[in-house]
Amino acid sequence: MARRSADPESCSSSKSPSTGLRRSDRFLIGLHPFDRVVFVSHVQPDPDSLGSMLGLAHLVESRLGKPTVITRDGLISRAENRALVDVLHLDLVPVEEVEWGPNDAVVMVDSQPRTGRHTFPENVPLYAVLDHHDTPGDLEGVAFTDIRCTHGATCTLVTKYLMEQDAPIPEKVATALLYGIETEVTGYPREASPADDAALISLYPLADKDLIAQIRNARLPHSYFECMLQAMQSSFIYDRLLISWVNPLPQPEQAAEVVDFMIRFEKVEYAFCGGVYEDTLVLSVRSSIENARAGEILRQVVGKMGRAGGHDRRAGGAIPLTSTAPSAIEDLQSELRRRFLKALKIDDVRGQRLVPLREMLENLQS
Repeated sequence: MARRSADPESCSSSKSPSTGLRRSDRFLIGLHPFDRVVFVSHVQPDPDSLGSMLGLAHLVESRLGKPTVITRDGLISRAENRALVDVLHLDLVPVEEVEWGPNDAVVMVDSQPRTGRHTFPENVPLYAVLDHHDTPGDLEGVAFTDIRCTHGATCTLVTKYLMEQDAPIPEKVATALLYGIETEVTGYPREASPADDAALISLYPLADKDLIAQIRNARLPHSYFECMLQAMQSSFIYDRLLISWVNPLPQPEQAAEVVDFMIRFEKVEYAFCGGVYEDTLVLSVRSSIENARAGEILRQVVGKMGRAGGHDRRAGGAIPLTSTAPSAIEDLQSELRRRFLKALKIDDVRGQRLVPLREMLENLQS
């Protein structure tokens, strides 16, 4: 079983001075001068970011008595993620509707500033950044940082903070944190550390397992099946890489749903999906092997065309489109395919369809 480093402090970063205080202590002490705490995350927030914001908001409210705001940056379109918001009745404020106060403490979770993954104003100063990604951001001027790239989830870090502060964890918060960790570490091989497993064990008795089951088995919209059908028809195999194209992509998060499904194909080690959503080519990668360097490889493939990042086996990115003409999109797809094959040292040969064209035509005729 693949695991991250057992050292909870390795590959971690904190800009707070070494005072002998725990990081959760320093996080809370630094919030004393502020009137309100606003939590932000990346675009299309996922369960890890939503659970982290909810958990930290509970910590601040229960220990400092300060008001908090949990924001939503962009759409939440994946069925399971929408279900999480709905069944837990999360009160999310669209980030573009936040009225920023002069004495707000802004805390970013599950992401880092100026990585191209946010729409909130960059002139809004950040008090803190808590994250588990190894995608570097611009942390200059941020008073408090806690970056644990050895952790499989930011929710694990938040769970630590709550336990360090002896804060009772309500069922709603425990459910969000548990599901947030689960979604980050349940791939194979697992990208999990002993800290993630310890957090799961602590949260499990406190969480609502029926709600977890409801979220996991969320009802799927018609567009999900349309997207998967198009992905199946446009998927090509290049040695150990499978590439899928979806044009147009019904929702941005569906690129990730495609690769979550495709990476289970027994003959490949990497699955890549690119889909056009409005004026952006949304990218997602999954790998089934250890030391896959998915985030690093996708950043290399995208280069200066857009933004990309992620983990060892999971990554995502986006490229702004200067033109949505079919010929321009085809040219971009060809260039990305060429770069991906080069990055994985695969010969640039004609791909093999995942589903042979003859079978597709026969199915249509029948």
